[in-house]
Amino acid sequence: MASQGIGTTPHVCGELFKMMTGVDFIHVPYRTNLMPDLLAGQVHFYFSPMPQAIEYVRDGRLRALGVTTTARAEALPDTPAIGEFVPGYVAVGWFGICAPMGTPTVVVDKLNAEISGGSVDPVLKARLIALGVEPMVKTSAEFGKFVADEIEKWAKVIAFAGIKATL
Repeated sequence: MASQGIGTTPHVCGELFKMMTGVDFIHVPYRTNLMPDLLAGQVHFYFSPMPQAIEYVRDGRLRALGVTTTARAEALPDTPAIGEFVPGYVAVGWFGICAPMGTPTVVVDKLNAEISGGSVDPVLKARLIALGVEPMVKTSAEFGKFVADEIEKWAKVIAFAGIKATL
């Protein structure tokens, strides 16, 4: 399994799969672009961010085995969610927008409303989905809980895999 390096998102997504299934494989961390080796069959699989791989899948150079979202992705409807055959498997890459602690609630709520509104704009949403990105609209409280849950989940995976920070 290729990844961009130890502890990267693709690496821990693979380790979550290993932890949940008992399937053993060798992790091959790259310091350079791994896509040429994946396309050439030098490595067997990679938990790729969808925007990085979707055009290779669409043109037939890569075969999508599964998506890591809760359900099938709108951009690849014929590709199963891994959770369909590994119950409970979810590994979603995400970005969040944060403000400094102590920012007034009214400001946070206004920012959240404006950003969320942009995420559901039909033109922007269609463009994001075509790239394999599906917006997750959350309140500030929901996002805080989501982040806490993610920290707990990935801490377990990191412990299972024995991943250590290196300098």
